[in-house]
Amino acid sequence: MKAMVLAAGLGTRLRPLTESRPKALVELDGRTLLEIALARLRAFGIREVIVNVHHFADMLGEYLQAQDNFGMRIELSREDLLLDTGGGLKRAAWFFLEDSGSPEPFVLHNVDVISTIDLGRMVRFHTANQALVTLAVQERKATRYLLFDQQGRLCGRRSGHDQKQAGSVEALAFCGIHVISPRLFAVMTEKGVFSIIDAYLRLAGLGERILAFGADEYYWRDLGRPQDLLAAAQDLRQKVHLGLR
Repeated sequence: MKAMVLAAGLGTRLRPLTESRPKALVELDGRTLLEIALARLRAFGIREVIVNVHHFADMLGEYLQAQDNFGMRIELSREDLLLDTGGGLKRAAWFFLEDSGSPEPFVLHNVDVISTIDLGRMVRFHTANQALVTLAVQERKATRYLLFDQQGRLCGRRSGHDQKQAGSVEALAFCGIHVISPRLFAVMTEKGVFSIIDAYLRLAGLGERILAFGADEYYWRDLGRPQDLLAAAQDLRQKVHLGLR
């Protein structure tokens, strides 16, 4: 099984930490965010990963080389122009299509989130439900929500802190972790710079199965700001075990 780590962003919310390094190399409790993401993937048997890079791309490449790629096959997808999440994934499509005989799903994971979400269980859910995409979501306060119908299918999105439900539609917060069937690339008609969520919403409107995987039972934290790193470090020392190797 393969994965992609989204790490090309400028990390503006993490400044001043990202003024001299990419956000993937910001440290949490002595380990870089990229190392933590890779260790989580490796714990679920994933050994082949592509990482998109832009901000301080050479530094990130040198870091991986110095770490001997953490014993994994790691490819870099360089973006001279930031392509956003959808454009970045589409640029890396070759990595997931090189074994054309295998329709195996892959994981897409933001570098700036940590969680104890069971990726193996999520993949099994994805496969059993014949989904095109499965999104890890939680019922929690957020500034943006994805909307799902009673069958757990993506049907819209909404901004704002209000989580009130509208009829049979459920508003859930996205965790930045996806399981994706490679068939997505054949139906992703968007080009250039675009959000993967925009593509998902279009495809959901066409009847594609973009499903919610409920992750309320798991620990999850966004690491977008310096204060989030401090809070996460305290969590890891006191109560949270990520199962890293």
